[in-house]
Amino acid sequence: MWIPVVGLPRRLRLSALAGAGRFCILGSEAATRKHLPARNHCGLSDSSPQLWPEPDFRNPPRKASLDFKRYVTDRRLAETLAQIYLGKPSRPPHLLLECNPGPGILTQALLEAGAKVVALESDKTFIPHLESLGKNLDGKLRVIHCDFFKLDPRSGGVIKPPAMSSRGLFKNLGIEAVPWTADIPLKVIGMFPSRGEKRALWKLAYDLYSCTSIYKFGRIEVNMFIGEKEFQKLMADPGNPDLYHVLSVIWQLACEIKVLHMEPWSSFDIYTRKGPLENPKRRELLDQLQQKLYLIQMTPRQNLFTKNLTPMNYNIFFHLLKHCFGRRSATVIDHLRSLTPLDARDILMQIGKQEDEKVVNMHPQDFKTLFETIERSKDCAYKWLYDETLEDR
Repeated sequence: MWIPVVGLPRRLRLSALAGAGRFCILGSEAATRKHLPARNHCGLSDSSPQLWPEPDFRNPPRKASLDFKRYVTDRRLAETLAQIYLGKPSRPPHLLLECNPGPGILTQALLEAGAKVVALESDKTFIPHLESLGKNLDGKLRVIHCDFFKLDPRSGGVIKPPAMSSRGLFKNLGIEAVPWTADIPLKVIGMFPSRGEKRALWKLAYDLYSCTSIYKFGRIEVNMFIGEKEFQKLMADPGNPDLYHVLSVIWQLACEIKVLHMEPWSSFDIYTRKGPLENPKRRELLDQLQQKLYLIQMTPRQNLFTKNLTPMNYNIFFHLLKHCFGRRSATVIDHLRSLTPLDARDILMQIGKQEDEKVVNMHPQDFKTLFETIERSKDCAYKWLYDETLEDR
């Protein structure tokens, strides 16, 4: 199902143009909804699904009282995390990009353990102290006023700190791009924003599958603390249908995800814009909202991309997933009849699934196999439906 190229988001428009001949584009002899009966021999449905828009990754305005960050301030916890991040002593340590180190307790532990650290700090008040930690260390610590989660903003216009372009940042650090099949070039460590974990996961997912932003430089390993609720969703599968959703599929396919550590929320100090949170009632409330934080390691898979799933057509795959989980209780065949002019029964037969297969019963690899089966099909000139009824909506 495709609408005219001129109406597509920038990323998707590039995909369509790069794959000319596979998509239903206005002006070509494409399989449009207008030229198809409500149900033809392929079993096409008469529904008119709309193209899912690209998420808005900009941070919405929030009240200052709700804006807070978590920091490692316990020395023992910092030493434990330093050992986890550096891994086996026999291996040469990776360069570490530490996101919002704040008071620098973890930064100091990493330096003492022999790590080379680039501290990306968004709060200027912490920068002088962080810079003092790197004195007489022969360049093992660099401190940059930057918010990792605001790299490569999509809002357009002039980029102002703490936002920054990854290209400029990596050039400044002397980091060059390596092939996707090469080893991990560096590690990113930190915590997902307390009030924007899902938004951060979506942005990183788009960057990863499109090989843009930090992933333009290779398979960057991300190590982040994440709240219990989003962690459970991220790791859900058909065995947990209520938690299983689009991001579960996207991230489990993209990365090998490991739990490195688990820590109670109370182990971290909370800072608001006014400084440390000292109100005991407010802190107690926050402790109740988040019982645990999970430190997860997300290592991009070398075999993520194939001949039929690439950085040029990944957005079609995302659209398929969003369409399916938009009606998660429906059968896969119902969705296929709205998405492709191909014979839905035949597609399911090729991937070994029954006609009554439900969306929530499909494992992440099943969705990838489904998408690749449609992409490599030669039964029709076009793989995805264009719907003219969407033009006036």
